[in-house]
Amino acid sequence: MSTASDTVAKAQSYYDSDDADNFYYQVWGGEDIHVGLYEHPEESIFDASRRTVKRMASALSGYPAGSHILDLGAGYGGSARYLAREGAYHVTCLNLSSVQNKRNRRMNWEQGLLDHIDVVDGNFEELPFTEQSFDVAWTQDALLHSANRQRVFEEVDRVLKPGGTFILTDPMMREGAPQDVLKPVFERIHLDSMGTVETYNGYAEQLGWKPAEIEERTSDLVAHYSSVLRELESRQDELLEHCSPDYMERMKKGLRHWIKAGENEALFWGIIQFHKPA
Repeated sequence: MSTASDTVAKAQSYYDSDDADNFYYQVWGGEDIHVGLYEHPEESIFDASRRTVKRMASALSGYPAGSHILDLGAGYGGSARYLAREGAYHVTCLNLSSVQNKRNRRMNWEQGLLDHIDVVDGNFEELPFTEQSFDVAWTQDALLHSANRQRVFEEVDRVLKPGGTFILTDPMMREGAPQDVLKPVFERIHLDSMGTVETYNGYAEQLGWKPAEIEERTSDLVAHYSSVLRELESRQDELLEHCSPDYMERMKKGLRHWIKAGENEALFWGIIQFHKPA
């Protein structure tokens, strides 16, 4: 069984590696490293990924400019920059990878957003913020890397203001899904399980939150990993200048496991909103 500290260490080591940093930066365009929403199969990864950000941001239209958003597992900060530019929000990026955070800070400087975005090194199981500091908590495809997801929900509740919103996407397993299909996915992310809609709703209920608002888009998870696999295979010679052959082969194998699990309806993905009572 993975412990919280083991999981944090493994995730940090992975995302700080040259292979992972170069792969995600090159393939996702250096802004977003999450699942996209696809209008057609041949759409670019960047455009589909940015559409997810826009869709999620549209749910926050009731929050005025200057509202404070916490982006958990912010990666390269593409979502934070979109929120700062388009919504005039102040965004705090919390991320455990110092390599990703360095790129994030540099792009914030290049785009003139240093006054609107803070980048903090840390993990979402121990948030380094005071109680009721944020209007919105936001996370994209990061909770699966936690070995204590209930603790993440409790920490979000602690730092979220009354009436605040927790909006997220996360690859999840379906309850009762065949374990033989899920096992290779678990091995890929070095965990023993994934979250489910039911468990996340259970955490919310214990905290007194309202039940989740859910927009299921599981087909986009399959489309996204299929698109990444095609991109990897079509640009393999180029990408081998940035990533080791072993990493590339493991990535292709892992992507195929994700695709198979999604096609076999073992996975769930979508945009989920929780609301903390006022």
